[in-house]
Amino acid sequence: MNKSFIIPQWPAPASVKAIVTTRQGGYSTPPFDSFNLATHVTDDIAHVAANRQLLQSNLPGQPLWLNQLHSNNIVDAAHCAMDSNADGSYSTEPNCVSVVLTADCLPLLLCNQQGTVVAAVHAGWRGLVNGIVEQALTKVMAAGDCSAEQLLVWLGPAIGPGKFEVGEDVRQQFLLKSPDSSKVDACFVALKNNKNKYFANLYELARIRILHQGIENISGGNYCTYTEQQRFFSYRRNGQTGRMASLIWLEK
Repeated sequence: MNKSFIIPQWPAPASVKAIVTTRQGGYSTPPFDSFNLATHVTDDIAHVAANRQLLQSNLPGQPLWLNQLHSNNIVDAAHCAMDSNADGSYSTEPNCVSVVLTADCLPLLLCNQQGTVVAAVHAGWRGLVNGIVEQALTKVMAAGDCSAEQLLVWLGPAIGPGKFEVGEDVRQQFLLKSPDSSKVDACFVALKNNKNKYFANLYELARIRILHQGIENISGGNYCTYTEQQRFFSYRRNGQTGRMASLIWLEK
């Protein structure tokens, strides 16, 4: 196992395995240095292939790489084509690897207490506003034949609340489409020099939606891709940069 990988710390059952990559330990050169796993960021495709092969040595099967579009579409990883247009996948089959790529957006990993279903979700602000959390939870509960109270969620590396600058338009979308406007409003702190700009707390915005669905077992959420420059890629910080992968699967 690559020593730079993150192993989620959460009370998942033994059958659930998950890893999150960092930017360290790969073959890509600046500005994608060094463990970039995305093919869409103009990195040398040979370097990306070498990085994916290195990742593959830690996995039980081929990950279902998605064409992520900031949508709310969630697919079955075991019955879906590679590079399908979706922003998350779930699976109930052993050794079927769900994966999402991020570089500031929030990766969510999900499973149930029974250890019979897992999912990986790409939750940027657009996805959250448009209900990707609710879509994912609905599909995971149906596939795993379980209730919301039996689900576990881990919040992976995302941009922190003191660095995610957004406009009034983003704030208004969350206020209009979120279940608890007072709690949502508290997730936006106006900039001192510009009252029409805010620092948004992406982690808390996700937690509000997850809790509203009846899930209380939420772990993670203590990273900042923007400030932890040596560890993580950050689109907001660098513009042209690589992507980390958050992967989850069921072990036989």
